[in-house]
Amino acid sequence: MKQLWPTLLIAAAVFALWNTPVMIPLKILIVFFHELSHGLAAVLTGGSIESISISPRQGGLTLTRGGWGFLITSAGYLGSLLIGVLLYLSALRTRADRLIMGALGATLLLVAALYMREWFALGFTIAAGAAMLASARFLPENINDTALRVLGLVSMGYVPFDILSDTIIRSNLRSDAYNLSTQTGLPTMLWGGIWLLASLFVVWKVMRTSLRHAS
Repeated sequence: MKQLWPTLLIAAAVFALWNTPVMIPLKILIVFFHELSHGLAAVLTGGSIESISISPRQGGLTLTRGGWGFLITSAGYLGSLLIGVLLYLSALRTRADRLIMGALGATLLLVAALYMREWFALGFTIAAGAAMLASARFLPENINDTALRVLGLVSMGYVPFDILSDTIIRSNLRSDAYNLSTQTGLPTMLWGGIWLLASLFVVWKVMRTSLRHAS
């Protein structure tokens, strides 16, 4: 239970603040992870990233060239889920929190320099990356550990909610599942359902793992 309490407290705080302005920067950061996942899928399958954009309304767009369209389209939700899992488990099972936070901040600044073209996206990404580097440099290990856990939990929690909202409840939206439906001929809600079940399974497995390992 001593290992479980920090996770429960963080999850309770995230749930309580979910619909408040406090959570908006974190939600936009998760959108960034989503869009970055599209771009990474393009690069890993032989394509390239043209640009990445995020908006204050928690929207985003990634333009890519080449690569495997099926994987690129599928990578948004599941890729941001994977990023959340890696951040959370890294904080939980290692003592390299400051190194991880610094690497994450440097990644944001690199993406901003290479692929951001719009003022909000550029400013938000630079500010977030600089804040992460400052946290890694000046704040103690336990603060960075908690911050990484929060980022991981928010990302893992946001993905199933976003999938349910964008691909099942509002299946008419031009979501990733809608785009994949046009590529494959299979219904939008089918892809949304597959992604939702996969994300819930991953979150469940990670929560089980978190009961067994102390940071």
